[in-house]
Amino acid sequence: AEAEDGEMAQRIAKHRAERPTHWQTLETPQWVGAAVAAVDPTAYEVVLLDCLTMLASNVLLALPEAVDAQTAEDALTAEIEALLAVYERTASHWIIVSNEVGLGIVPAYALGRLYRDVLGRANQRLAAAADTVLFMVAGLPMKVK
Repeated sequence: AEAEDGEMAQRIAKHRAERPTHWQTLETPQWVGAAVAAVDPTAYEVVLLDCLTMLASNVLLALPEAVDAQTAEDALTAEIEALLAVYERTASHWIIVSNEVGLGIVPAYALGRLYRDVLGRANQRLAAAADTVLFMVAGLPMKVK
């Protein structure tokens, strides 16, 4: 997340302070696959991406306002494929957090519907590549795969 106001800056600072001190953290709003590849992910036992939902939002909001659905889909797909390319080169255990935004009502505005659709397909792509998929409900894990 990026701090657009004081309240968000405080939230980010709180999250940073709550992280274990031994974690090596890489914060990047986009091009996460390239950023992770640049720090040699093979050196890590665990790679945690928190979260795909925010990454998808950042990708879509960086596009021109009148973008068509296919261009948006292609932009997020490129991010996902870059992540998967790094994932496939490592023996690291990856944990990717995402939200299931398709469970609610259909958004009333076009960007919201586009976001819901492309994030849903990104979640499907990552789930297909994953060994295990968990769906968290009220803090309890439900094994999907």
